[in-house]
Amino acid sequence: MNPGKYPISTALTSFNTETAAPVVEAPKKTSAKVHHLPPSIWKKMVGDSKSPVDKAIERTRDFFFREQLPDGYWWAELESNVTITAEYIMLFHFLGMVDKVRERKLANYILSKQTFEGYWTLWYNGPGDLSTTIEAYFALKLAGYSAEHPAMVKAREFIHANGGIIKARVFTKIFLALFGEFAWFGVPSMPIELMLLPDWAYFNMYELSSWSRATIIPLSVVMAERPVRKLPPWARVQELYVRPPRPTDYTFSKEDGILTWKNFFVGVDHLLKVYESSPIRPFRKKATATAEQWILEHQEPTGDWGGIQPAMLNSVLALHCLGYANDHPAVVKGLEALANFSIEDEESIVLQSCVSPVWDTALALVAMQEAGVPADHPALVKAAQWLLDLEVRRKGDWQVKSPELEPGGWAFEFLNDWYPDVDDSGFVMLAIKDVKVRDRKHKEQAIKRGIAWCLGMQSKNGGWGAFDKDNTKYLLNKIPFADLEALIDPPTADLTGRMLELMGNFNYSSSHPAAARALEFLKREQEPEGPWWGRWGVNYIYGTWSVLCGLQAIGEDMNQPYIRKAVNWYKSKQNIDGGWGEVCESYCDRSLMGSGPSTASQTAWSLLALFAAGEAHSQAAARGVEYLLTTQKQDGTWDEDAFTGTGFPKFFMIKYHIYRNCFPLTALGKYRRLTAGRER
Repeated sequence: MNPGKYPISTALTSFNTETAAPVVEAPKKTSAKVHHLPPSIWKKMVGDSKSPVDKAIERTRDFFFREQLPDGYWWAELESNVTITAEYIMLFHFLGMVDKVRERKLANYILSKQTFEGYWTLWYNGPGDLSTTIEAYFALKLAGYSAEHPAMVKAREFIHANGGIIKARVFTKIFLALFGEFAWFGVPSMPIELMLLPDWAYFNMYELSSWSRATIIPLSVVMAERPVRKLPPWARVQELYVRPPRPTDYTFSKEDGILTWKNFFVGVDHLLKVYESSPIRPFRKKATATAEQWILEHQEPTGDWGGIQPAMLNSVLALHCLGYANDHPAVVKGLEALANFSIEDEESIVLQSCVSPVWDTALALVAMQEAGVPADHPALVKAAQWLLDLEVRRKGDWQVKSPELEPGGWAFEFLNDWYPDVDDSGFVMLAIKDVKVRDRKHKEQAIKRGIAWCLGMQSKNGGWGAFDKDNTKYLLNKIPFADLEALIDPPTADLTGRMLELMGNFNYSSSHPAAARALEFLKREQEPEGPWWGRWGVNYIYGTWSVLCGLQAIGEDMNQPYIRKAVNWYKSKQNIDGGWGEVCESYCDRSLMGSGPSTASQTAWSLLALFAAGEAHSQAAARGVEYLLTTQKQDGTWDEDAFTGTGFPKFFMIKYHIYRNCFPLTALGKYRRLTAGRER
């Protein structure tokens, strides 16, 4: 397997077809490797494992020892939908850099994810998604698949039944427009002159979420140029229109009623299109130069932009439109960064939307400590030091709203200094808190900086967003361009719960002003049924877990009515098999909150929430633990097909391949500690 520049934990990808070896490798002699203790010494340290809980913990603990990489980190696949890989094929066709061997492997991956019905989905076992299916079809057509291929016929039937290209989302239309398969004037406007708006303007680039900003700025360059790469007849996809498009098909539908914000912005878009068609645009040249400078400044030394595929791919496209050759260093580094997001085996290549080594390592480090691995164990020390070395020490885009705040914290990826986030920062500090690293002073200073940075990122309403503070202009999600409803990064309950957990674990009290404001925010955000909505994981099970752990850590009385309401909600959602599960559809249908087939990760979140509420000895906890014990595989892992992570609720869901193993290990370890080994 070849994932590019960085080694990946091979048993934690969708390409893995073999069970991990059941023995611990002997320690390596070179100092660059992780040194594992020999099994004989480890057994003496922990004693004989007798109970089912002990044996389950030991199996998963040893799995993580095997999967730790030589530099000390863990890194598992971050799986999403096939549009990420499909757009990779489109990029190389647009640049004129097609490698037929790699393209065949990319196409193989796309085909492997097609359902029996002929469509592609946004998450495992989800409904067919029109835009995803269109992009997959187009990529396969570019890769040489005939429209008469059985897979293409079935996909086309689904596309026609759901309205064809005209009904696709904005980003799909943009990729089609790049090749002349959709009209540019049918794409919502995002004039490049917006780059020149000052920071105090109601709409400016720093009122967008970090991921939107890093994507839209390069995309505005592309949309200003409106390039078209003509395709040969065999690669075109005009057959995906239900009928020949009419001018009215390129207009945006309005809501019922006259005075609505959506209708207002549709009208604004019409005026912007008139402006964009004008030959007189006095600020366009300056705006383009400003955008170009922003793109070049925001490229990381490794070639990444924003740590996400959309920002990286669109930045390469923008530089190409600005006349940068394919062998220009910025373009070369950008393409190398995308390649480093790829996972490859003999038959397939998948491009990940993002990579999560910092997050994965922090999760594994917490799980291993809960499993009873000593805080001075070489593997834990190596992991903690790896995390410490990735502390962000440069000011990023967050400084626009927090100019006096000193840098600190951690990002999600191997390198993303422009965009650290409070979620990773909080979890990293919780993970390394007790690990006996050699340079204790370095750790203490990094944690001090990280906590100060996180507290400084609290928004006015008392909550925390992920990458920016006060990123709350909800009206921006009403513009035609925002059909993913993700242009902003507002404070959410799950991140606010994480920050309370961080503060509580570092001896802040609930009377601290930041904690008091956060508690009020969480009380306002609680759903009538008792849970909290989850922004970064599916969904109410995830959000409520994060909140209850935060409330317990900060010292809240867990017998308060509002907390017991959440606990009772958890108990009411437990499945007959003892586990918990929640489907991605709960983001669209509140009646599905907390409902779905049991999964290992969501069962673990529910157990951790119950433990935080003092329910470790409850029947619900015992049944949940039993579910984990009976579903664990012999090698210490769990199977989990469901997507339990969230990129953009409803529109972009994620499967973290580490979740199904790290969270159950954390829950079982904490259960053993809280119950002193007693089992029902």
